[in-house]
Amino acid sequence: MKNKANQISLIYTLFALFLAIVSFKLAKQYSTYLDCSNFSFVKDIFFISITGILFRYVLSKNDKRNAEINKNLRQTNDKLKESNDKYDIVAKATSDTIWDWKIPEDHLTWNKGIKGIFGYRQDQVGKNSKWWFDNIHPEDSIKMSVKLYSFLEQKTEKWQDQYRFKCGDGTYKYVLDRGFILKDENGKAIRMIGAIQDITKQKEEENRLKLLETVFTEAKDSIIITQAFSDDNQIPKIVFANPAFSKMSGYEHFEIIGKSPNFFMGKNSDLQEIENLTDAIENKQECFLEIILYKKDQSEYWVRLSFIPVYNHEHDLSHWISIQRDITEEKKLEKEKEILIRELTQNNKDLKQFSYITSHNLRAPLSNLTGLLNLIDDFTIKDEDLKEILRGFKISTHLLNETINDLAKVITIKDNTSIQNEELQIRDIFKNILNQLHIQLEGIKPQFNIVYGNVVKINTNKAYFESIFINLFTNSLKYRSKNRDLVIDIIITEEENNTIKIFFRDNGIGIDLERNKNKIFGLYQRFHDYPDSKGLGLFLVKSQIETMGGTISIQSEIEKGTEFTLTFKSQ
Repeated sequence: MKNKANQISLIYTLFALFLAIVSFKLAKQYSTYLDCSNFSFVKDIFFISITGILFRYVLSKNDKRNAEINKNLRQTNDKLKESNDKYDIVAKATSDTIWDWKIPEDHLTWNKGIKGIFGYRQDQVGKNSKWWFDNIHPEDSIKMSVKLYSFLEQKTEKWQDQYRFKCGDGTYKYVLDRGFILKDENGKAIRMIGAIQDITKQKEEENRLKLLETVFTEAKDSIIITQAFSDDNQIPKIVFANPAFSKMSGYEHFEIIGKSPNFFMGKNSDLQEIENLTDAIENKQECFLEIILYKKDQSEYWVRLSFIPVYNHEHDLSHWISIQRDITEEKKLEKEKEILIRELTQNNKDLKQFSYITSHNLRAPLSNLTGLLNLIDDFTIKDEDLKEILRGFKISTHLLNETINDLAKVITIKDNTSIQNEELQIRDIFKNILNQLHIQLEGIKPQFNIVYGNVVKINTNKAYFESIFINLFTNSLKYRSKNRDLVIDIIITEEENNTIKIFFRDNGIGIDLERNKNKIFGLYQRFHDYPDSKGLGLFLVKSQIETMGGTISIQSEIEKGTEFTLTFKSQ
């Protein structure tokens, strides 16, 4: 039996023959009782055979039709499978998430991309458009919805939009969504199929480029970008220039593009700097230089510029970028500064020379005058007015002599910027200072508190060190308070970085720092109306300690006292 139709036809024929034979046997057996003239066995056999053949024919036709249908179904299934395979391959190849929206039923299906790209499990994905719209970023949802539904009412078939879509972990990705709409014969939208592409990286790059573009266009410094290479042995041609460059050079944008930066150089441009730039370009190296360039009106301006190579992903040189700043005013100020320094240096030399000449030329007359005044002391002068005049003249001469000596000290300190230090016993040097002030101390009898701590020796210049503290002691004695006994505290400590710090404190009348803080260590600055105050002591102290590489600072309050903090290098 070749097929089912033959089997069914044979069974039918055998069964019908069996019934015919049985019927014929029964009729023959009971022929005495029945009229068997109408029964013809041959006729029955013939009828059964004919109906069996017809039945087989009908079944064969039906089998052929079913086989054709099955073949068509298999072909359709194969095509669907092939289409689905292609569909999945394309989706994987393009990293797209495919969606299929049956609009009347509001039924939405997604391919595997919804999991692979956005991280949603199958049970997390909704089956309607509400889930889709709910996962669009709130800032984009209304805009996207309006645009989509407006599109559905139009006659166009293709749609696309960009928005942010939520991932399974709650973050958002930028996506490009493109769809194709299917309509019925009445033009009503019944189905829409689309693909969502993750464009987060492209969007970030786009935003980065926009930011860079903003930086380039809004920068105050001039920025140009040139080609990588040049065919005419010049600096490569400009392909981009920001507005600041046009403003600086005076050229319009279209006048700059395609020109070599050599175009802006002229007769006063430094040839050595141009050669340095050319060598750097040839060797693909960064270059920084200052050079004179020329504007459109041929006026000169100074530029500080960098020329930096830019490489692509294959590490091939793609462009040069140059950032330029107009330093014309800066150069002008530098030139003025140089002229001013030369003038000040010369003036300083002249002043020093004048000081030397003055102090030298005045010493001889002062000495003679002092000698003559001393001789007058040997004579008895009865005229009281004359005695008063001579006394005032003697005081003025003494003050003038002290001023000349102080001036000589200042000149000596300023000229001797490098001094000879020696290692001294700290106790011995303070003992020597107090011995020098013995007469003043005996008259006032201040209370001394000197704490040496762990400091035994100090490496310093003996003359300067003694001069500094003699001045400080003298000031404390001179500007003591009349309302209390004078107390002087000295605390010596050794700090880090080979530094010795000395705190010198008294309880004298103090200084108003709010009024005089910027003048404390100035030359000839006086803060009290004392007749013998010259305003030179603290200036000498500061000059001497700074010459030794140390520092001095002050804290003071009116009627509470003054504290100086001095630092010396211990080595």
